[in-house]
Amino acid sequence: MLLVVAESSGSSPGRAGYKMAVAADGQMCGSIGGGVMEVNLVEISRQALSLSAASSGGSLLDQVHQRNSPDASGMICSGRQTVISVLLSPDNLSDVELILTDLRRGNEPWMWISELGFKAAREQAGSQNCAMPNFERAAEIFQYSDKLGPKDHLYIVGGGHCSLALTEVFSNLDFKVTVIDDRPDLNTIAKNDFADRISIISDFDLVRHQIPEGQDVYIAVMTLGYASDKVVIKHLCDRDFRYFGVLGSEAKIGTLMKELREEGVPEEQLARIRTPIGITINSRTPEEIAISIAAEIIAVKNAKK
Repeated sequence: MLLVVAESSGSSPGRAGYKMAVAADGQMCGSIGGGVMEVNLVEISRQALSLSAASSGGSLLDQVHQRNSPDASGMICSGRQTVISVLLSPDNLSDVELILTDLRRGNEPWMWISELGFKAAREQAGSQNCAMPNFERAAEIFQYSDKLGPKDHLYIVGGGHCSLALTEVFSNLDFKVTVIDDRPDLNTIAKNDFADRISIISDFDLVRHQIPEGQDVYIAVMTLGYASDKVVIKHLCDRDFRYFGVLGSEAKIGTLMKELREEGVPEEQLARIRTPIGITINSRTPEEIAISIAAEIIAVKNAKK
């Protein structure tokens, strides 16, 4: 059984687009928000699967997270959410395989659910300009569509120890991750199995051509040293990104910013750079630094929603 949060409001633990699969043998994957609400829906799904009572069409369940409500979910956090449940049978195998194949290739397949059932496609006609996920309903007649795969892209410029630790953290988050460096034989590059893509360039003067602009693009600069950081900043600081952070001590960053100002980089461009990078947690090790950077990026990402 596939469970999908179609829409939510208030302090609902599940947000639109959260997904969870419940198998007949008891296996589960994903989450629709956790807590007693999720436990109850998992149990309902298991019972339907064990009794072969599930319909192949999608169905809706409206939940209110407060006591004494006719649609009470068992939680008291306030808010509302609508959950879709749909049975995936062997007839849907080709749809699931299409999704898996496209995701492995770095593409963004579509899933579509209605009261008629579940489908997948490589492109959803007419939905290019819709916010994703998209949910429309009239009583029990509904349509839900979503473009799958990470919506945000983190570019880590530099492939050292902090880069490796940061990539590992983001491998568990909903981001595409690209690592860019100019050192093809770097040990930490060879050990990095977490990045979606590793790009080795001959010179950091080429970094501008590696990274597109956009409000779904996040930049973390952590090259070998001061000089290469400066090159990267000069090539990228005039561009539009959701997040642009530079790793370094306050003393190093102070000197770097002073030189960039003296070389004519506009103050408004430098002001957009978050540095020293990450939230303040007195981090010391690469792993702790990665947590502080990830926390700052997550805060920026979620502030736009």
